[in-house]
Amino acid sequence: MLYAEATGSGQCAFSGVVDIFGVVVMTDSSDQAVDGAPHRPFQEEDEINAARGYQTRLGVALAQTLLVLVAEVIGSVVTGSLALLVDSGHMLTDVAVLAASTVTAFLRRRKPDKRLTWGYARLEVITAGLGAFVLMVVGIYAFIEAMMRLFGFSQSEAHSDGLLFGFGLLGLFSNLVSAVLLSRGKNDNLNMKAAFLETVNDTLGSLAVVASAVVMMTTGWGRFDALAGAVIAVMMIPRAFVLMRDALKVLLEETPEDLDLDEVRRHIEKVDHVVSVHDLHASTVATGTPTLSAHVVVEKGLSESQDAEILRSLHTCLVEHFPVSVSHTTFQLEPEGYSRSTKEYAHR
Repeated sequence: MLYAEATGSGQCAFSGVVDIFGVVVMTDSSDQAVDGAPHRPFQEEDEINAARGYQTRLGVALAQTLLVLVAEVIGSVVTGSLALLVDSGHMLTDVAVLAASTVTAFLRRRKPDKRLTWGYARLEVITAGLGAFVLMVVGIYAFIEAMMRLFGFSQSEAHSDGLLFGFGLLGLFSNLVSAVLLSRGKNDNLNMKAAFLETVNDTLGSLAVVASAVVMMTTGWGRFDALAGAVIAVMMIPRAFVLMRDALKVLLEETPEDLDLDEVRRHIEKVDHVVSVHDLHASTVATGTPTLSAHVVVEKGLSESQDAEILRSLHTCLVEHFPVSVSHTTFQLEPEGYSRSTKEYAHR
């Protein structure tokens, strides 16, 4: 059996060959240890610098969102506006998500160790999933309350149209600034995507608050505020569902989207000297970090250089031949007829 782990270099450089009870084990020198743990491609210096940039932008967005949250809570109490109350509840969710996202960005700058071999990359997914759950709860509550006001089950109505308009403009300006700050990294990972979607939703919510104030000032229809609250809720719920679904896919270790394992199997089996493949698994550790492992059965009697060439071909195939480039691959090469039932040598 030959085992090797390939990383983003596209080549497998072997630092040693050991014959253990007739089984050849090769180690890969391209995967250097960091504090007793394997080096991971996503923790290279450019990724750590990127995390530092995320942390700065998230911190600025967090500070101004927190200030606007306090203002909107006061405003919702003074004006009795459901739209402003819902928007402030949404802002509270923003503060929680932005705070967690900022902490996550900071922790991602820490390198992996022997206890956390992937570092804190998975925190990004957990943060996004929790934020999406809270956002969905707030949205459902807001929609129910809006329906109660619209159909007369609640007598609460908004007042102080001028104050409502002013608070709406304040929230709109703050959210636009935050959205611009976070837009640069919105497609880099789920953490930044969650934070950006939060600010976009808040921007739309603030627009609804402003529209509510304008309609109330011009028509005197107080229940339009409840309608605006329902609109905000309807915008929140689908986005929260999509983000929660994406986070769950990663946590459940689903095969990355656009990576067809049947096609991967066919490609592997076309490599010279490969007989078959089994135990084929693919998952995502965090955004931009897909991984794949497989046991590959090869012809008997191959030389070490032939084994190395097979590994290079397999890794290059996974990096270049599919819509999802998988740079972290682990292949175990097994000669035909190899059986894993030799228990007497297990775990020695």
